Amino acid sequence: MRSAGWSGSRGPGRRSRSVEFRGPSPTPKPSPPLKLSPTPKVTTVSPPPPPVTVIGIGADGWEGLGPAAREALRTAEVVIGGRRHLGLLPPECPGERVPWPSPLRPAVPGLFAAHTGRRISVLASGDPMFFGIGRTLAELLGAERLRVLPHPSSVSLACARLGWALEETEVVSLVGRPLTTLNRELYAGRRLLVLSAGADTPAEVAGLLGERGFGPSRLRVLERLGSAGERCAEGTAEAWPHPPGDPLNVIAVDCAPADGARPLSLTPGLPDAAYDHDGQLTKRHVRAATLAALAPAPGNCCGTSAAARAPSPWSGCVPTAPAGRSRSNATRCAPSASAATPPRSVCPR
Repeated sequence: MRSAGWSGSRGPGRRSRSVEFRGPSPTPKPSPPLKLSPTPKVTTVSPPPPPVTVIGIGADGWEGLGPAAREALRTAEVVIGGRRHLGLLPPECPGERVPWPSPLRPAVPGLFAAHTGRRISVLASGDPMFFGIGRTLAELLGAERLRVLPHPSSVSLACARLGWALEETEVVSLVGRPLTTLNRELYAGRRLLVLSAGADTPAEVAGLLGERGFGPSRLRVLERLGSAGERCAEGTAEAWPHPPGDPLNVIAVDCAPADGARPLSLTPGLPDAAYDHDGQLTKRHVRAATLAALAPAPGNCCGTSAAARAPSPWSGCVPTAPAGRSRSNATRCAPSASAATPPRSVCPR
């Protein structure tokens, strides 16, 4: 019998075989589950709406438009504008013509929503971004949706006719604004261009200048600028001789005060005569010191208790009465209609 450790030679032709002792076989690890990628979601991206082309047009009508503006109007499916502007288009513009509704601003979102997906052109006077519809559309629709093709504005044409430097000329719009907006711009030697609200505006401006002590001022009314029927009427404010003319006009004013005229300053402390009051008015030096201490910035509206007792034209509004005080007490010394309106340095136009 052989011992466990015995090894010996084997017979010829036989191979030796070693025996390896192993432990128990390890349990195989399970394979990780297959991860199936989720089915990708197919999302449909709507193409952006076509831009709204805003086209400035002058009194010269279709003839004054450039190639890009004409092409936009020829290919437009909808053309929106004032009835006068729409009437300037020739038959080669086949798009649907839609006049502006009234009131305009509240109707703009619904009007454009009704024509979603269609090519829209909008007609505007002169430069649409200068006291024009362009600003309203940018605020309501977004500037990124607009393509603006401006025409020379009436102000640019007026300065060209007068030989005035545009950057040295103050522009005042009376369209939808009170006539007294002019008061804060009246100073000796100043040049003003006034955008008229209609045919009666030149005579109204002449009357205001006379009341404010600027009767000698030279007035020139430029009508239908840029058209074949362009016309200019001239005179002084104190002796304006012309009847109402064309409603499309711009008024050029060379400000010249009469002897003794005292323009209202833009600094705090307007005289008592600048207010309609019943005699109960905060002292002038107190008003000046109060406004100087408040230091109003552009866009601010001063409405303190002191301002309620003695409101200033700087506030830009009739202040609200303080608690426990009647409204009539706050408004009885409101700024006079003939006084200066809020200066640009305090409140926006």
